[in-house]
Amino acid sequence: MIEKVTKRIDWLLVFFIVPIVLAGLFTMKVFIPSEGSSNFFGKQIILILVSFLVFFAFSFIDFQFLKRTNVIVFLYVLFCGILLGLFILGTVTHGAKSWFNFGSFSFQPSDIMKLVLVLILAKYFSRRHVEIKNIKHIFISGLYALIPFLLVFLQPDFGSAIIIFLIWLGMVLVSGISKKHLLFVFLSGMLAFVVLWFFVFAPYQKARIANFINPLADIHGTGYNSFQSTIAVGSGQIFGKGLGFGTQSRLKFLPENETDFIFAAFAEEWGFAGAMLLLLLFGLIIWRILYFASHGATNFEMLFGMGLAIYLMSHILINIGMNVGLMPVTGIPLPFMSYGGSHLIAEFAGLGILMSMQRYARIAHRDDMKNEFLGA
Repeated sequence: MIEKVTKRIDWLLVFFIVPIVLAGLFTMKVFIPSEGSSNFFGKQIILILVSFLVFFAFSFIDFQFLKRTNVIVFLYVLFCGILLGLFILGTVTHGAKSWFNFGSFSFQPSDIMKLVLVLILAKYFSRRHVEIKNIKHIFISGLYALIPFLLVFLQPDFGSAIIIFLIWLGMVLVSGISKKHLLFVFLSGMLAFVVLWFFVFAPYQKARIANFINPLADIHGTGYNSFQSTIAVGSGQIFGKGLGFGTQSRLKFLPENETDFIFAAFAEEWGFAGAMLLLLLFGLIIWRILYFASHGATNFEMLFGMGLAIYLMSHILINIGMNVGLMPVTGIPLPFMSYGGSHLIAEFAGLGILMSMQRYARIAHRDDMKNEFLGA
């Protein structure tokens, strides 16, 4: 029985994740409690345990039913409706209505929406693999991404909206689009940015983008967070200041050091060597996901795995980019490391579904591949 259970889990993937989880825990640990300090460490332990429980539970569920169009469309409509409900029942946090607050528990539906978007795009592209070079599929798949993009952008949660766009763009690229259509997507993106800049972006969002071009232009205003973050990363030098001795984070010069800027807090204490080890672990996680994607039983499993990798890579690149001053500050958490339950549960749920697809691949019918081309 134990052998059957262990075969359902890729323990190598778990082995790569655990050090990142521990790094996040000890980076946010307050070793010398002070007045006003929060117990992020204790709360995060509970959230991690719940997330691992979701991961193992999902690994035991046969998710073949997600291939059914009515199921995936229901999930998509459900979470779009939940995002819409935020405008009525949501709680404002850091200027955005992105959360449902249930007392001691908060929930950010955009994190789950990203995973649902990966699923529905995987379903859509797997059914149209033969005719994928038809340009209409760019528009139709773009519509699937546009609705949650707008609902998230208007909260306003600019960071999550970017992730939704990148998930769509990445899955369009891996689906087999032609180079001509790739150029069209690029030009469309440029045009969309121009329209957003002149007619949609709020002044503070324009300020963040301007700060991306010159982060030190306003270090006491829009560039403060980025400036303090780059100081923290640079002060870590080669081997860091040591666990618990990061002055920028421990003395509160670095804001949001448990969430958005946890990489900077980690790099200050563990230095360049620790940061490179962390990046290596992230790279190994992406490698394992792509390995399972390449061994998917059908196009749906392969596209889901690649979409999940795109989802995590987008978070990793944007979060670390804004921590080292190469990207605008967008409020994106670092996977498996930043404080918070919604993103952790979404990440582990995605990995659990991936494990399930690998576990039940051998019992999939040969007709599944044919059904994808026939639109079943």
